[in-house]
Amino acid sequence: MPFYVSPEQAMKDKADYARKGIARGRNSVVVTYDGGILFVAPNPSSALHKVSEIYDRIAFAAVGRYNEYENLRVAGVRFADTRGYQYAREDVTARGLANWYAQVLGSIFTESNKPYEVELVVAEVGDSQDADQMYRITFDGSVADEHGFVAMGGQADQVAVVLKDRYAAGMSIDAALGAAIAALSSQGNGEGGINAAQLEVAVLARGRAHRSFRRIQGARLEELLSQARSGGSATAGGDAEGKGDAADAAAEPSPGDPTAP
Repeated sequence: MPFYVSPEQAMKDKADYARKGIARGRNSVVVTYDGGILFVAPNPSSALHKVSEIYDRIAFAAVGRYNEYENLRVAGVRFADTRGYQYAREDVTARGLANWYAQVLGSIFTESNKPYEVELVVAEVGDSQDADQMYRITFDGSVADEHGFVAMGGQADQVAVVLKDRYAAGMSIDAALGAAIAALSSQGNGEGGINAAQLEVAVLARGRAHRSFRRIQGARLEELLSQARSGGSATAGGDAEGKGDAADAAAEPSPGDPTAP
């Protein structure tokens, strides 16, 4: 005969289980800067991405169990493509995707025996920094509208405290990267212990006519890390990360992303 478990206890057990699973992974941060939105995630793998493109001006970042958030990413791409095809590309928004993800995760949390061990951020770059949108979606389907920056993962509160101290509206990309590195380092590793090979960095670059998403890798990432640690300023072309030919060479495209025009 099965034991009775109150709904309150069942929800608490599910939430505790999901939080423990998320806490086992590393934190990630999303920060707005003068030229767009910056994504920084500790990730030694060059093939299994935590940050990906969803649509023209929209990107997706996640922490937690890879197979679960990868399923959500693929489903989000299909949702965005279908909505853009049925209506118009302008009808695909970060808010709409965040609401859809919230419904999916909320249903899984309440109806399934095992909740998803994931936390997501859906971000959309606007025509100005004030128009940028970032939404944080947790394992139970809760949605928060974030401004300026957002931290995800088991130590998100600790990371967010450092980001709050270092963040300033209109900061350059190297300053934003420096703030992100400092926040991620607050988990116990020194800043010097995080190098380019251990990071996954991408941007939604403001000012591009179509695809805004670009990955930053190799020499460009090393240069930005050096500038961030020395407190130097990036050039105007580097800050924009997407204006003209110089930015195309600086930020490498992501061939694995599914939304190529």
